[in-house]
Amino acid sequence: MKKKALIIAGRLIQDHEYIYPYYRLQEEGYDLDVAVRGKETVLGSIGVKVVPTKDIPELRVEDYEVLVIPGGAKAMEYMRQDRDILKFIADFHAAGKVIGSICHGSQLLISAKLVRGRRISGYYSIQDDIENAGGTYVNEPSVTDDRIVTTAHYKDLGPWMKAIFAETERNRKESARPAKALSGA
Repeated sequence: MKKKALIIAGRLIQDHEYIYPYYRLQEEGYDLDVAVRGKETVLGSIGVKVVPTKDIPELRVEDYEVLVIPGGAKAMEYMRQDRDILKFIADFHAAGKVIGSICHGSQLLISAKLVRGRRISGYYSIQDDIENAGGTYVNEPSVTDDRIVTTAHYKDLGPWMKAIFAETERNRKESARPAKALSGA
C-alpha cells in the first residue's frame, strides 16, 4: 500500500514550514496532496507558490495516514475560521491518524478542539492560547502526544520530521496488530 500524506495550506502560509515537509515527505516515499480552499494557487508569506492538488471539500480522512499543518500567523487567522478544515482535522485525529503541526499551526489544533489535556508546542506567542484551551505548552524541538506531533519553530523541522516519521511508523504497526478476542464467560 502506498503511503499518502496531506498538507493543508492557505495564503500567507509560512514558506519554510511548507517547503521542508513538502520535500521530506516525498523523499520518504509518500504520495503527497496539498489542499487549499477553492483549489486556488496561493503565495506564502515570502512568496513561495503553493499549488494545490485538492480542494478542502474533496478531502477524505481514509485517503491519508499523516496530515501536516504548516504555520504562518496570517494564514492561521483565515484558516481557523474554515469549519470544513477544522472538522477534517478533528475527524482525522478521531480516526487514529498522525497530525503534525508547526509553529502557529497549533492554532488550528486549538480551534479543532484537540488541545485539551495534551502537551502541545507552538510559537511562543500562542502559549496563552494553548493553555487557555486546556493544553500544556511545551517549548521543545518536537512534542508528541496522542498522535499529535508539534514544534514551535521552523528551526526545529529536522527533529520534528523525524518524530513525524517515527510516530507514523508506530501508528502503522499498532494498526496492523490483530485485535484481542473478547473472552466469553
